[in-house]
Amino acid sequence: MLYPRVNRFRHVIELSGFWEFLPDPMDQGLAQGWPQGMDGGQPLAVPASWNDQRTDLRDFLGPAWYATELELPQGWDQERLLLRFDSVNYLASVWLNGTHLGDHEGGHLPFAFDVTRAVRSGQNRLVLRVDGRLAPDRVPPGNVPPDPRDGFLNNPPFPAASFDFFPFCGIHRQVRLCRVPAQAIESIRVDSTLEAADAVVTVQVRCDARPGTVARVQLRGHGQPVSVDADISSGAAAVRLRVARPALWSFESPSLYSLEVQLLRAGEPFDSYTQPVGIRTVEVRGDQLLLNGRPVVLKGFGRHEDFPITGRGLVPAVIVRDYDIMKWTGANSFRTTHYPYSEEMMDLADRLGFLVIDETPAVGLFFSEDGLERRRTLCAGYLRELVERDRNHPSVIAWSIANEPHSRRPAAAPFFKELVELARSLDHTRPVTVVSHVGLEEEAFAFCDILCLNRYYGWYTETGRIDEGCARLGEELDALHRRFAKPLILTEFGADTVSGVHAEPPEMFSEEYQVRFLERYLEVLSSRPWVVGHHVWNLCDFKTGQSIQRVGGMNLKGVFTRDRRPKMAAHALRRLWGGR
Repeated sequence: MLYPRVNRFRHVIELSGFWEFLPDPMDQGLAQGWPQGMDGGQPLAVPASWNDQRTDLRDFLGPAWYATELELPQGWDQERLLLRFDSVNYLASVWLNGTHLGDHEGGHLPFAFDVTRAVRSGQNRLVLRVDGRLAPDRVPPGNVPPDPRDGFLNNPPFPAASFDFFPFCGIHRQVRLCRVPAQAIESIRVDSTLEAADAVVTVQVRCDARPGTVARVQLRGHGQPVSVDADISSGAAAVRLRVARPALWSFESPSLYSLEVQLLRAGEPFDSYTQPVGIRTVEVRGDQLLLNGRPVVLKGFGRHEDFPITGRGLVPAVIVRDYDIMKWTGANSFRTTHYPYSEEMMDLADRLGFLVIDETPAVGLFFSEDGLERRRTLCAGYLRELVERDRNHPSVIAWSIANEPHSRRPAAAPFFKELVELARSLDHTRPVTVVSHVGLEEEAFAFCDILCLNRYYGWYTETGRIDEGCARLGEELDALHRRFAKPLILTEFGADTVSGVHAEPPEMFSEEYQVRFLERYLEVLSSRPWVVGHHVWNLCDFKTGQSIQRVGGMNLKGVFTRDRRPKMAAHALRRLWGGR
């Protein structure tokens, strides 16, 4: 699904603003005809989570209803129109002028409906039902009964949600009405390989166009443009562009080219789409992660799309700020913990040179038979949607298909074997991983290209005893390498820290303890050459559900506060990582 862009053939109407909003705690809206419109709604901002906008909605997860009016520009009722939602969490059902357009399950990934026949000239009524309630057969699963066989190792259980971040609900990203040609480009897939001093860029185009259509593919930037024409056959075309002495994309020099695809008939273009692309390669070889054939070590963060009032809603200014503070520390990478981030976030990663481990929403998976097949189907669907959306981003260097699955069950191994094979069939150019808190017993590690491990020794275990925790960490890292002989990234480690609390000697929850914790962990990691990266948990403090483990409903492991003020640990990382 192409990201909406504006040119002479394509136009977009942004539907952000204040929508009518009405909670439906008794789930009576369908029976009472709310798809046709509802009475009693109050204004709510879109995009944004509903939970932090009104005090009565904090713990409400749905169902709830949104409605807005839209008016077509003159002549648009004669065009092909798509209605695109960038992210709605969790279940979405959509009606336009009382016509049910369809449903989508899962937050964080886009979906669209062809509304050409449902729209009318003049005013149109758009209605959306959203259900964010937690359930064991959803992904991520929620309200899962604790089972000691699943184990939590050094992480505490969160039985209400089964994941340690707030389950924000609502329309989280943009909603747009898109005008596209009747026969249009549907998808573009870009791959690059290096051959001596040159690069070969392969472009595959899928389109809804009749025979006689020509796809013209042009690559511009860093020298002379390269252009190839190809006849459309069975709705698709593939071309190879040879680029002499390419400007390679990397975190030191994020060089981007402009790729334009045009559809022509009798020499006249009738559709066009332009996007930035980068030429680079990623591979795992032995104990190394290679970018453009050179070893790279990741240093950065796990983070959340989380900000006061807007919750998980898209705030472009916060995206800019987060990249600024990551660059300030000297970070070169992050993982999209624990769901796909906005397309705007990914675009800036390309422009600014950040390396991204791109993760599906499959956090906290468990493998009891009840609901297992449905969770498997959802995980496969999310993986397909994620790869389709993000595969052309040079910043994406690996796919993560799950975070902290409870893998001590026989069903886990075939479950992950199937997903890893699916990821490789969708994209053979990037390594695949699973982020584990199980460690040596992780069933998925046998199938992964890179091992990703979350560890909190010295916090949840060896409490207050950092040196003992680091000794245990070193022993486990050595054992993992002996068993699997694969490169490893420590994808989470950190300590809750209350900004402004100090202690000497360092004590838990003090800023000094967080600094000491991170310094000692980095010492352990840097002494092992097969450790090819480390991501501190977390960039910023973030909202969680209420529990005895979370003071104020917050995870305080951020090296910045929730409103992006640095703690001592941010300054320490800047010194250790050579930030600006």
